[in-house]
Amino acid sequence: MDRLLFLASGSQARKSLLESVDIPFEVIYQNADEAKCDWGLPLQQVVEQIATYKMDHLLLPSGQQNKEIFVLTADTITQDTRGNLHGKPINRQDEIEKLRMLHEGVVVGTGFCLEKKVFLNSVWNTQDRIIGYAQARCVFDIPKQWMNRYIERGHGQGASGGMRIEGFGSLFLKSIEGSYTAVMGLPLYELRMALEKLKFWVS
Repeated sequence: MDRLLFLASGSQARKSLLESVDIPFEVIYQNADEAKCDWGLPLQQVVEQIATYKMDHLLLPSGQQNKEIFVLTADTITQDTRGNLHGKPINRQDEIEKLRMLHEGVVVGTGFCLEKKVFLNSVWNTQDRIIGYAQARCVFDIPKQWMNRYIERGHGQGASGGMRIEGFGSLFLKSIEGSYTAVMGLPLYELRMALEKLKFWVS
């Protein structure tokens, strides 16, 4: 019997990925301030730290004694060839600048934090925690004559580095080496292994 996964993310891409592989989930919220994390760390450490920080700032529903739940947080960041880290574009000009640097090649990393929690004495307690990570090297090349059309479609809004490789964005994905789903926002292979380890799927 499948359990229900609580996804602490508003990312449409993450929701679509879970739906595509038939993992039942419900969206919950977290109020973490990502700016308080150390963005000076290496890419993997930054996304893992942010995912963990989000886990520590969940807004969980109340539970019943001994009830078990599974909770997932994640974060995706893009690193350019100079080692600079990029999150989501904050405005149109920022999106243009981010998209221009993508044709040089970037590394996109996604870290996630998966917890199994149990409700004891009116409090959610962490029973087990797995932190996972995957990345890919990409070249995402939008010719000048396509830039406005890509931006006007809003395809890159809410995506790390403004890059969304599925749908309309697949027209500009020149190459990828590594985890495709990590670039989309949630590495499904690594997530499956973590869910198996925590016995999310039980007979």
